[in-house]
Amino acid sequence: MSHFKVSVNENEPITLTSEELMGLDIHPITENEQHVLYQNKGYYAQIKTKDFNHKEFEVKINNNLYNVNIFSELDVLIKDMGFEVGASKFVNDIKAPMPGLILDIQVTEGNEVQEGSPLLILEAMKMENVLTSPRSGIIKSIKINKGDAVDKNQLLIEFE
Repeated sequence: MSHFKVSVNENEPITLTSEELMGLDIHPITENEQHVLYQNKGYYAQIKTKDFNHKEFEVKINNNLYNVNIFSELDVLIKDMGFEVGASKFVNDIKAPMPGLILDIQVTEGNEVQEGSPLLILEAMKMENVLTSPRSGIIKSIKINKGDAVDKNQLLIEFE
């Protein structure tokens, strides 16, 4: 039986078992809307936003908005070991994941980028790979130029 820690509106988390969750009778209406029966009472639930990386959801239930965090047993174990699930990544440089050719560089030194922003396009094995930013930050230096051939693990971009 699995256990989950659930926190609503940043209150102290409660523990729910998979058996308790199976007690919910959920009927999908659309991809983000469900009708939920719990203890013979009906609820209209709508998922407004979802962030799977940070395990955060904004859920509207019967016109009341709730911020919900759901953590599995593994998430709790990782946190207990001193790591934060979904914590900001402190990657300070981008290295080539494979040998290839730099087709385009979409940032310049001093640019402020957000997590997931495209940084450059690397062609490898006749495929174009868009390398995106692993975190928000400012570009400190760009160590390559458009048209450069790069080796695996070669330094491409540094963050401040």
